[in-house]
Amino acid sequence: DAAPTEGKTPFAVHSELAPSPWKKGNVLLRVALKGQALAPEAMPPANLVFLIDISGSMSSDERLPLVKSSLKLLVDKLRPQDKVAIVTYANGTRVALTPTSGSQKAEIKAVIDSLSASGGTYGAGGIQLAYAMAEQNLLPGGINRILLATDGDFNVGITRFESLKDMVQAKRKTGVALTTLGFGVGNYNEHLIEQLADAGNGQYAYIDTLSEGQKVLSEEMTASLAVVAADVKAQIEFNPAVIREYRQIGYENRALQREDFTNDKVDAGEMGYGHGVTMLYELTPVSEKGLIEPLRYGKAEGKPESHAKADNKANELGFLRLRYKKPGEESSQEMSFPLAWPGKDKLAKQAASDDFRFSAAVAAFGQWLRQSPY
Repeated sequence: DAAPTEGKTPFAVHSELAPSPWKKGNVLLRVALKGQALAPEAMPPANLVFLIDISGSMSSDERLPLVKSSLKLLVDKLRPQDKVAIVTYANGTRVALTPTSGSQKAEIKAVIDSLSASGGTYGAGGIQLAYAMAEQNLLPGGINRILLATDGDFNVGITRFESLKDMVQAKRKTGVALTTLGFGVGNYNEHLIEQLADAGNGQYAYIDTLSEGQKVLSEEMTASLAVVAADVKAQIEFNPAVIREYRQIGYENRALQREDFTNDKVDAGEMGYGHGVTMLYELTPVSEKGLIEPLRYGKAEGKPESHAKADNKANELGFLRLRYKKPGEESSQEMSFPLAWPGKDKLAKQAASDDFRFSAAVAAFGQWLRQSPY
């Protein structure tokens, strides 16, 4: 998707409609956000801490050896003004490398190469030590971030998921973000790793091959490290004169209450420079039979309580509202757009774009893996 052409907004907004490929009569809506582009050399100076799980569960080839190869790709991109520290954890915790300039690539790589896996997994202690290192070298106006590389198998110290999440949520107030990089299969704990990144104002990525490590840590380095917009929230009000039912596909664990949308104290997701976000909704038009039986005492079928207003906007599918904060600010700003409804007949004749069809294929496969009834 195209990035914004002007610097006024941190991200561009795109939308597209097409008939649903898996249910006749239904419609898919794709809403995509694309962050501003930023050249790697234009990034603010970075204060990074590599937090590396070197416990026994990380010994297989797709774990620690892949972690080492992937992080070295990021080291190749570091500049002299960037600093990296390395913290490891197994039965205990250790500072393997004190903050070191990005110009000392050989020294940083030598420490990474020296790591080996054994012992238990004191992840909570590792997180605490990594935050201490990051806070000690905090760069006001710079990038302050921990990159946690793990399979999520925490079995020493604090292991309860909610306690770990609470600890990370408290630490994000320091201005240090936590990005999580997941490695491995089998006992891999994606729920923990993904939710820790959410709590830590960071991103989550799963790395299963070196080419994926190259994509996340080298090609998309600005998206992974530098934030263009914080606490990004999306809300769509569908027009009940046009749409009978809707279903959000994905991001179920990021859902907010309606009243949270305008509450700036409620945390939401971060977007990096050049970062792309795709949202998909499956819609049932009023001309189709829905899955939900109409209410006996509710609004008229296919009509809102006051449907004259909606009928006057029969060419609108819905209304999209987005809120975000500029990095370092406490108050959010809002963007809003009406979403056009071309009508079912015209929609049926439109060809979906390659991006739309790819998104729909990924969403369908994800639902199939989860044995979705839809």
